[in-house]
Amino acid sequence: MPVSPPRPCRAPMCAGKTTHKHGFCDKHADQAVAWKKSPSTKRDRGGRPWRRKRQQILRRDKGLCQPCLKQGFFTPAVEVDHVVNIASGGTNSDDNLQAICEPCHKAKTLEEARRGRGTDA
Repeated sequence: MPVSPPRPCRAPMCAGKTTHKHGFCDKHADQAVAWKKSPSTKRDRGGRPWRRKRQQILRRDKGLCQPCLKQGFFTPAVEVDHVVNIASGGTNSDDNLQAICEPCHKAKTLEEARRGRGTDA
């Protein structure tokens, strides 16, 4: 089997080369663990059970975006979102899910990402 040519290390500012699948040189191989997703990240997402739950939440919320509704706007919801995201300790229970429109979902996700990175802007 042919050996793949060495690639640059994925660590910032590292000039090292690697042939490892994770993309880090031997010096930075410990960082590969941080890049590996935990088994729980794909649990309960996608597939028939999630589609059923998504439809149930959209019916419960009458197809309206809940954040918009709180502001007095009637906007059709096209997605289902976690009120408290999984990374912050939220669950997939019905009381932690809400119907949401795409602009609200993008804004909420951006805010959660900023908070997660500790960025104010």
